[in-house]
Amino acid sequence: MTQPTSKHSANYRLLTLFCVIGLLLLSACRGEETAVLPEQARSTTAIAEMPISVAVPIEQIPTAVAASVIAEADAEYLLLTNIYERVSPSVVSIEVVATALNEVERGSGFIYDRNGHIITNAHVVNQADEIIVTFNDGYVADAQIVGVDVFSDLAVIKVETNAERLIPLVLADSDAVRVGERAIAIGNPFGLSSSLTVGIVSGLGRQLPSATLVDANAIPGFQNPRIIQVDTDINPGNSGGPLLNSQGEVIGVNTAIRTDSGIFQGVGFAVPSNTARRVVPELIENGEVVYSWLGISTDAGEDGFGVAGLAEALELPVNAGVLIRSVSPDSPASEAGLQGGTTERVVRGRRICTGGDIVVAVNGTYVNDMNELLAYLVVNTIPGDTITLLVVRNSETFEIPVALRERPTSATTPACGSEE
Repeated sequence: MTQPTSKHSANYRLLTLFCVIGLLLLSACRGEETAVLPEQARSTTAIAEMPISVAVPIEQIPTAVAASVIAEADAEYLLLTNIYERVSPSVVSIEVVATALNEVERGSGFIYDRNGHIITNAHVVNQADEIIVTFNDGYVADAQIVGVDVFSDLAVIKVETNAERLIPLVLADSDAVRVGERAIAIGNPFGLSSSLTVGIVSGLGRQLPSATLVDANAIPGFQNPRIIQVDTDINPGNSGGPLLNSQGEVIGVNTAIRTDSGIFQGVGFAVPSNTARRVVPELIENGEVVYSWLGISTDAGEDGFGVAGLAEALELPVNAGVLIRSVSPDSPASEAGLQGGTTERVVRGRRICTGGDIVVAVNGTYVNDMNELLAYLVVNTIPGDTITLLVVRNSETFEIPVALRERPTSATTPACGSEE
């Protein structure tokens, strides 16, 4: 092997040294470039396109919360699921064929007893020529009307089927319901069967002119009292279905909404279960309901124009009760000697009839307004009963017995200050 000369060897060694230095510099440059690239990748590459190990370090991924925490958070949903599974077999879909109207109406209902009686709304079946009931399991049966009551907007229909399919729901005491309590609706909105919605009771003691809403020819002036207001979603098709409490008991029958658009806007109404307790057995027995009639009228008490809101302005001797505006001629109230108002006064821009008797209690039960008086008469009395009213007249307080009669087929409301 030929060896290089010493001069060439020196040059060779020098060249080799330069090469080594160059390689070291190149390696350093490459190392610096390699160190920079991950930063560049993090700033220009979407995290979703990067490996998890780069985008989210393993040590930063949280562990699942404890099972006890999840169970506590899901407790309400477990309750709702349980109520739905227990109650939905008792809720039915109702399809109504009304030949006169050339249309098909849909609503809801729920089983009242094992004899096949089903509660629904009067406005759902009022003009029915044919009623078809579909159960939760898909079973279909024809139904017949047992009775309709337009004043409460309640009706009873009946199906013939196996008793095992007829699972009645429990009617709760609607007088025990309080604002803020859970309110659960199960029904068939827009034909979507077995739908559950949930909200709260948002108001109590509302009144609805149910009779005239159901039948334009009904006697005007008679209100449906103690209506429950809810923010639970109630839409077309929910009518007649149950409104439930947290125990799965019926506190009301979903009946109406207040809306400007035709769909739910946050205010729904239900007929209280205690009204159903009063009305349904009579519908089953007689096909109709007969109500007691007292024969008094009062100014609307909403917006601060009840006795409580007028007590100071009118210098009334009490701050709760029913200020009688007028007494109907030939009525039980007229025969008992109750007196209506004599003059009108303007209070906060509204004409109020003053000078009439103030009813503060009925049969020992104190009433705050007309809604409570009417509710007492609807639920607790029948025509022929004699009630005792506690009345304040000027500065005197005394009791007046009144023999109630059946509501007339027409009613007259005299003007303020008119004489019989």
